Amino acid sequence: MMNRNLFIVGILAMLQACTTLSPETKSDYSNAMKLDSTQFNALHEHYRENALLHRRFKHDEVDSLVKKHRGNALFSIKEIGKSFENRSIYKLQYGKGGTKVMLWSQMHGDEPTATMALFDLFNFFEGKDDGFDSVRQLLNDKLDIHFIPMLNPDGAERYTRRNAQHIDLNRDARVGQTVEGALLRRIAKEVKPSYGFNLHDQSIYYNVPGTKNPVAISMLAPAYNEAREVNEVRRGAMQLIVGMHALLQQYVPDAVAKYDDTYSPRGFGDNFQSWGASTVLIESGGKKGDPEKQELRRLNFAIILNALMEIAQGSYRQYDPNDYDKIPFNASQMHDVVLRGIDLGTDSVSLKTDIALRRTEMTMGRDYFVRGHVEDIGDLDIAYGYDELAAQDLKFVQGKTYPQTFETVDEITMDCAWNLLKEGFVAVKVNSKGTDHLHDLPLVVFTQSSFTPTAQISLLGTSNFLLASGGMLKYAVINGYLIDLSQRPKAKFFKNRVI
Repeated sequence: MMNRNLFIVGILAMLQACTTLSPETKSDYSNAMKLDSTQFNALHEHYRENALLHRRFKHDEVDSLVKKHRGNALFSIKEIGKSFENRSIYKLQYGKGGTKVMLWSQMHGDEPTATMALFDLFNFFEGKDDGFDSVRQLLNDKLDIHFIPMLNPDGAERYTRRNAQHIDLNRDARVGQTVEGALLRRIAKEVKPSYGFNLHDQSIYYNVPGTKNPVAISMLAPAYNEAREVNEVRRGAMQLIVGMHALLQQYVPDAVAKYDDTYSPRGFGDNFQSWGASTVLIESGGKKGDPEKQELRRLNFAIILNALMEIAQGSYRQYDPNDYDKIPFNASQMHDVVLRGIDLGTDSVSLKTDIALRRTEMTMGRDYFVRGHVEDIGDLDIAYGYDELAAQDLKFVQGKTYPQTFETVDEITMDCAWNLLKEGFVAVKVNSKGTDHLHDLPLVVFTQSSFTPTAQISLLGTSNFLLASGGMLKYAVINGYLIDLSQRPKAKFFKNRVI
């Protein structure tokens, strides 16, 4: 954490751009208190919860953090129930105002980005003498905020979407069959919020329509009926989103979209909207170079805090709800890698075509590895990749297996792996898998009696091969990762496992 005195000096300087709160009107919010991206960034850097830096944190870490905040009288903290497997579910309440806001996160256990951002917000609320006490005072005086930071602790323990009973909690709003779903319904009835925030992660394979830009954040004002009509409640959610979208334009101007608004009578967002709470769905998507979603966490911190400030002042009412309709819906055309115009021909049949690759994450405790596969083959002009390779007269080449055996993966240095790869070896054998089986080498490492590198490109097939031009090896594809053989890869880039 940065030196506190330096932080205060810097923030006070930036605060000069932050105007004071004016009396609320329905037409003029020009003097409403607001922050810009520079100020949000500085706040997040200072108050980020450093106990949560990786997505696969467990309930015990959240439990410890809640207990830490329990020692601060600022929050009213209650254990509001237990999960199916008897893990505590907490609600933290902040503020003494009359406007009730409810935020719940991680109802899907493998969607933790906003949970991290909420704990960053808790740290901010506990801060003082940093130039932003006026923001805290505004929220404390105007709002009564209720946070449920981890609704599905059993799913979080496994890093799975569903709960321990294999039920999707976001399809349990109507009936409340699960203990967690019934709990959220009960708290909603007790709190009776005027505003709700339903916090999720979406697939990293959504893109902004017509572009190769992954969607970093998508939002939605859920429908409250099948006709998807707009009443005053839903209109308020739309206006909040317009304000959040304006802030996001300072961060990721070409990476924001809307989530599908098909009415779901079983969904909590749709039901909260029908229960009278202007409800905003926030979905954290993907951003290249941010596998642990720390940048998206920062965006969540900023847009949630911004929205709370606008609710407190009523300043979200200044936005034209018609601007909500200008935000595009998610498209689904992204892949991890797209290879264009690759020569897959044989001596008898010519073929140049496109290949799309994806890497599926496999959870292993608090870590993970990936399994790469061929997702699609053919004319993929409308497909996009986080990494793309345009046609360069590249020809598919089957890789080789190194003839010597290593004792363990630890014997293989990055330099050794890199030299082997440049010589056309895509796989090496070891006698022992080691303790956790994980490694970060740009090679397939195996212990079984034999391993065959990808012999031909096939749908859903393996992705361990080479690409050559003019008889020279140019690229390697290892477990779905594209590697330029002219540039040594960064350490810790790969998430592989001994097989």
